[in-house]
Amino acid sequence: MSISLKKIGPGLLFAGAAIGVSHLVQSTRAGADFGFGLIWALLLVNLFKYPFFQFGPRYAMATGETLLEGYLKLGKGVLIAYFILTFATMFTIQTAVTIVTAGLAKSIFGDFISTEVWTVVILSICFIILTIGKYRFLDKLMKLIIITLTISTIIAVFFAFQNTTSAPSFKQLFPDALQFGFLIAFMGWMPAPLDISIWHSLWAIEKQKTEQDYNVKSSLFDFNVGYFATILLGLGFLALGALVMFNSGENFSGKAGEFSNQLIAMYTKSLGSWSYIIIGIAALTTMFSTTLTTLDASPRAMAKTTQLLFGNRIKRSYLLWILILTFGTILIFFFFQSDMALLITIATVLSFVTAPLYAIANYVLISSRHTPKGWRPSLGIHILSWLGIIFLVGFSIWYMVLNQDMFSQFYNWLSGLF
Repeated sequence: MSISLKKIGPGLLFAGAAIGVSHLVQSTRAGADFGFGLIWALLLVNLFKYPFFQFGPRYAMATGETLLEGYLKLGKGVLIAYFILTFATMFTIQTAVTIVTAGLAKSIFGDFISTEVWTVVILSICFIILTIGKYRFLDKLMKLIIITLTISTIIAVFFAFQNTTSAPSFKQLFPDALQFGFLIAFMGWMPAPLDISIWHSLWAIEKQKTEQDYNVKSSLFDFNVGYFATILLGLGFLALGALVMFNSGENFSGKAGEFSNQLIAMYTKSLGSWSYIIIGIAALTTMFSTTLTTLDASPRAMAKTTQLLFGNRIKRSYLLWILILTFGTILIFFFFQSDMALLITIATVLSFVTAPLYAIANYVLISSRHTPKGWRPSLGIHILSWLGIIFLVGFSIWYMVLNQDMFSQFYNWLSGLF
């Protein structure tokens, strides 16, 4: 089947949303702390999450409606649960990706503007783009960003291997009890939180409005391109961390500005000082795309959810939710005073422990009478889905049992906010 570049879109938006904190921060940290020892975790979580992400565009193109409308068919309680979970997590997720973007901007353009000011500036720029350019602009922008990032990362990894004096070890490791929290955080956003499957279904419907022959087959091809890109770049960032940082005695900072300086220095150490600006802009563009896509997707999903639950009582609800998310992000950012490590840990852990809920909902919906029989999963995808649900549920329960105190503290913090 011949697929033109015009029909590639939501898959790259998926990649743009996914290739951010999980890759620039978590994959790089995994390589720096464990060398190549966590490749198994990266590949395993991508394998087990694959069907649940794929069900987003599959359901949307097979039925002409988003996963949110499908959730409502499963029961109003499912959609209400999604609304509550999204409202509880979207501010932390948006803050986590924005703070990294702001740190990179400060590193590249100098200290004349603080991280706090950069945060406001970046969110303002994203707000203007989304209210003026809308989906069509996002679609075009993401093609350029993903191609640029892929090429620059492959080049960086190549030179990093060239500069390695000793043969790297590919022995696979399992973190001990003290390091298990990082493993969960690493897999929580690898390649992305599962609720992005809902965003993907929304983007697929938008894409079909501009490309009438964007159908199930082309949407699945589009998705696979984006998914493969996230795996490739995840391995690339892990390799950079392993080749440049592992056993170097240097640890990544939890502060946005300091971490960003270390990240860019890691690239330039591999490629040479000449590459500082190129790599800096590529990294900034990557995180900016994540900030932009998350600022679009969460309000788009919340607007659709409120419409399904309460009808069209709120005019321009998409714009209202963007404003709510923007101001909420700024408030949380100033509350945490740039504690990037804590924000990312909270966001990624929440993403992992809620993943089984989205996995089960997506699987039940795609296997039900609400999906045309011809587009329900094959036996192989059914088996992979069952294994994925067991994997996600098992790891989530294990982590919550080991970290009861942390969840109690988080509950107290969340209660204090509301």
